[in-house]
Amino acid sequence: MPTKKTTTAKKKTSRAKAAPKRRAVLIGGMRTPFVRSFGQLLKMDTIALGVEAMKGLLERYPVPYKEIDSVVWGGVVLPSTTVNIGREIALDMALPPTVECTTMTRACTTSLYTAAQAAAAIERGDADVVISGGSDSLSNAELTMPRSLMHKVAPVAMSRKSGPADYAKLITQLKPKDLVPQRPAVKERTTGELMGESAEKMAVRHQIAREAQDALALQSHHRAAAAVAAGRFADEITAVDAPGGKRVHADDLIRGDASLEKMAKLRPAFAKDGTLTAANSSALTDGAGALLWMEAGKAKALGFTPKAAFAAWSFDAVDPGDQMLIGPAISMPRSVHRAGMSLADIDLVDIHEAFAAQVLCVLKMLANERFAVEWAGLDAALGTIAPEDINVHGGSIPLGHPFAATGARMVSTMANELVLADKATALLGICGAGGVSAGVVLERV
Repeated sequence: MPTKKTTTAKKKTSRAKAAPKRRAVLIGGMRTPFVRSFGQLLKMDTIALGVEAMKGLLERYPVPYKEIDSVVWGGVVLPSTTVNIGREIALDMALPPTVECTTMTRACTTSLYTAAQAAAAIERGDADVVISGGSDSLSNAELTMPRSLMHKVAPVAMSRKSGPADYAKLITQLKPKDLVPQRPAVKERTTGELMGESAEKMAVRHQIAREAQDALALQSHHRAAAAVAAGRFADEITAVDAPGGKRVHADDLIRGDASLEKMAKLRPAFAKDGTLTAANSSALTDGAGALLWMEAGKAKALGFTPKAAFAAWSFDAVDPGDQMLIGPAISMPRSVHRAGMSLADIDLVDIHEAFAAQVLCVLKMLANERFAVEWAGLDAALGTIAPEDINVHGGSIPLGHPFAATGARMVSTMANELVLADKATALLGICGAGGVSAGVVLERV
């Protein structure tokens, strides 16, 4: 009898088969031109921009709409009346109403996060075809009225008993300051600091000179201009027909004629004796980016050739009151470690340029052993990366930074570069408001 039980147990074990491992692959990405806020795309809100990016994506990679399972979208400056912008974009695109749509927000790391969530959903079996992305229109950021106005008006406006006399009395109580809209500002709620002010503090702490910041910004502008001239962005930018009949087909922040002499003349933007200027900082930008993800087997069945996949990622956070933008120095090495790689395995490095100072601080800490151990919890530093070895086609300073779209741009550009330059891996890093950060290892498939 004991022998029979043992045999039965062995038969049950032999019948148990592990489910085949699913792999999420990136088919490609498309984005709108990234343009200066209050400019060419002024009359297009974040939903309209998202529609243009998704339309361009599905024209370039014509997957049948019925095959799309999910949309994972992102936004930072969300409209108060329609917060699930991913759903609205899908509806405006006439995707099947059964397509599940989610909108996420994670500051500047948003569309890198939505991309990771799309890949994760596919790999755990929740979907086979997912569109991820993000959009932001800083031009259409909502102006808010002072709370003092709300406190005075709300009790009268929301009461059914209020009559003409109540409104007449209310008018006498209003003061000029109650009627002046509050100016939007990218300030930390917990510290009251502008992001540029935080970057200024980091520049002082890490001894990053203005000359080094200007040199990085100049490199970025020249590389972006060269990329445009070489047609490197042609396969990832979709032209937009803006209201009024103008066709917008290119980024408009790139300055191929930039020079150190011109940059040196600019005044500090965030502190009287500071080193951050309009030239070495990213500008307010409108735009959207979308990525198409599929399960590898599904991609083959539908006839699509994938470009890349996420080998690993890491999403982290630091104290925003300390070094709010240092996070990529944690997320980037952690993602490399999770991918089972080292810096020697990385072919391309792409870092979001919120400010040149922030990028240089991150590079400095990527080579710092103590930082790696105490902040990133790793045994050793990732290693030395020279400024000239990052952002082969420029970064957010010349290309612009629509908060929720930047991650999608970086993934799309790096995936295309892996194919065009015959490279194997790319390491991406983004910092964000609130002290959040993201790192991703992208590998060619």
